[in-house]
Amino acid sequence: ASLLALGACSSPGEPSTSTDPRSVLRPNAVVVHAVDGDTLDVRIGKRRQRVRLIGVNTPETVDPRKPVECYGPEAKALTRRLLPPDTPIRLERDVEPRDDYGRLLAYVYRASDGLEVNLELAARGAAVPLRIEPNTAHADSFATAATRAERLGPGLWSACPRDTRSR
Repeated sequence: ASLLALGACSSPGEPSTSTDPRSVLRPNAVVVHAVDGDTLDVRIGKRRQRVRLIGVNTPETVDPRKPVECYGPEAKALTRRLLPPDTPIRLERDVEPRDDYGRLLAYVYRASDGLEVNLELAARGAAVPLRIEPNTAHADSFATAATRAERLGPGLWSACPRDTRSR
């Protein structure tokens, strides 16, 4: 059954129009809700799937073993503003389809305008880069966006003490 859900995502070798942010993308999922800044529940066909955004890490808000981290609620709120319920999205895979928790790993694009959500979170200072081999197709762009955000100071870069950032 999980193969069916994975088949709905593009793999890295497939052509995509997502490199042009002005383009409208063919959606392959719909947002149910943002669980956290970097985790979504989505519908793929008739199945509900949990998706972990590849390459970025937002501060925790839902891990019962950890306190809510600095800028976590703001990162979650940003993801919810970017991807409200029923937003059509395009999920694109990298090499590994799922993480150790069974979540689908994906680059997430808003279908209406091609916005790459993973990159947007890094650029707005709501996420730090998280490079985990072999899923690194966009790692350099996330690192560049986060470095620029750190220099300019939006989001967690100005709101959180240095020692609390996950970078």
